[in-house]
Amino acid sequence: MKNSGKNRYGVKACLKDAKQKSFVFPKTLFAFCFLLSAFTANAQTWEPGLFIGGAGYQGDLDTRNLYKTSGLAGGVSIQRNFNPYFAFKLAYTHGKIAAADSSSKAGQPERNLSFHSQLDELSLMGEFNFMKYMPGYDPYKYRFSPFVFLGIGLTSFNPQAEYQGQTYDLRPLRTEGQTGDYARSTLVIPYGGGIKYNFASSWNIALSAGYRYVRTDYLDDVSGTYANKALFTNSTALALSDRSGERTGVYLGTAGSQRGDSQKNDTYFYIGFTLTFTILTSNCYY
Repeated sequence: MKNSGKNRYGVKACLKDAKQKSFVFPKTLFAFCFLLSAFTANAQTWEPGLFIGGAGYQGDLDTRNLYKTSGLAGGVSIQRNFNPYFAFKLAYTHGKIAAADSSSKAGQPERNLSFHSQLDELSLMGEFNFMKYMPGYDPYKYRFSPFVFLGIGLTSFNPQAEYQGQTYDLRPLRTEGQTGDYARSTLVIPYGGGIKYNFASSWNIALSAGYRYVRTDYLDDVSGTYANKALFTNSTALALSDRSGERTGVYLGTAGSQRGDSQKNDTYFYIGFTLTFTILTSNCYY
């Protein structure tokens, strides 16, 4: 039976299907179907969105600046709201990270390494609102909430460096004497939080910050120890493996000495604003 009432925004009140069909299923299948229907019956609001902000990095070349951005970031997303508290979001985000010993507070300016990298991330995240959040429902209620998110994703990266006026991809140069190329993509675990506000009818704005747990220590092409310089056959690879003497003429990178910290993986983060539009239907959850 349909309820055609409207709230003050003119949006049709949502319907709940109280009818249950009885079938004979094994208990486990019945439980699965019940849970699936609980998620899908009311999951009828979608939120496409645009993200703009900054990207930052923590790793061997910068260990202290937790929220210092080093490049711009932007992205698109589509979110499905299951109820006023829980949603899933599929997002693509592009950003740039960079760091240099010469400007870092990590205390190794004499090492003189630097890098920059483009990041392309595709992630699926679950989002939880701490307060009841129902955009477009009422102009005075359920319009604000802090939230947290956690998910899984895949990120591609490509560390590069400037040398004698040219830009070089560092991965194929094997600057630490690797026997093979490290992967250019990595599994990431996005986690973070923020606040959101329904500022006009179906329009929402959110401020969020999120770190990525990363399964690589080569976002910056720095991880382990200096290689034996006699093994390099590429002059550019040799030059970029140890840049400590570019200013002083004294090179500090002896074979086997520490170049990076292989005990800790690198990480990166995004911080910025997301603008979304909530698409309400007659079958939404309110």
